[in-house]
Amino acid sequence: MRRILISLVVLIALLVGADFGLAAFAEHTVSQKARQQLSLTDDPSVTIHGFPFITQALSGHYGHISLSANGVPIKDLKDVGVNAELTDVTAPLSDLANGITSAISVGKLEAQVTIKASDIAKIDPLTKVEDLRIEPSSIEYVQTGQDASDSGTTKSSEEDQDKSKAGIRVSGYLQIAGQKIEIFCFAMIELHGTTIDIIPKRLQYGNDKETTVVPQAVQQALLPNFKASIDTGNLPFEVTPTAVRVSSGSVTLKGEAQNVTFGGR
Repeated sequence: MRRILISLVVLIALLVGADFGLAAFAEHTVSQKARQQLSLTDDPSVTIHGFPFITQALSGHYGHISLSANGVPIKDLKDVGVNAELTDVTAPLSDLANGITSAISVGKLEAQVTIKASDIAKIDPLTKVEDLRIEPSSIEYVQTGQDASDSGTTKSSEEDQDKSKAGIRVSGYLQIAGQKIEIFCFAMIELHGTTIDIIPKRLQYGNDKETTVVPQAVQQALLPNFKASIDTGNLPFEVTPTAVRVSSGSVTLKGEAQNVTFGGR
């Protein structure tokens, strides 16, 4: 009985090891294809969820695959982060075994594309702003200079997130009358198709601890320095962005796609 139990444990260990080995091979195959598709220098991270893997492989159907990559070049942007969740994926085992991914189809794909402030700073006319920084801001504060809590009303911050527009605070230094002055610009960031528009509303001098509203005449002269459009071109996996969110140091687009092929870009 002891020998039988030992043999069973060894057999199970071998089967589990083989299962993980097959999963790693499939993940590597998909990763290499994604590397080519996204024009990357390194393989992205690919995870095929679910255990055991072999039952999914034999059926050619995978419930959930995750993919993440950094440094993705999109249009004029050079360091974009991409995270994608693929569900209801069909991939014939014979194709994966031969390194062929053209037949992979995805029932539903949810993607997030993150653009860093360092990339946004390279878009004209934001190139005039030294040490450009990005922080989230509520839409109400952008429009009125007053938060909902200041006015005695309550409003969920989630209402300003994951939609086609959001509040953003862009700060940095501008040369004004021969002096380098820190400027805070409160703007709307709006999503129009695959283009992100930054629409400045008002400016403040100073820093996080103490700020002064810029006189209206000066605002009219300085606001155009913060107005910009960012063309994201054709996003990976045929995704059309439907929501934009601002985080500290970055802007993230969210989108979904239905019934796409893995080779689509």
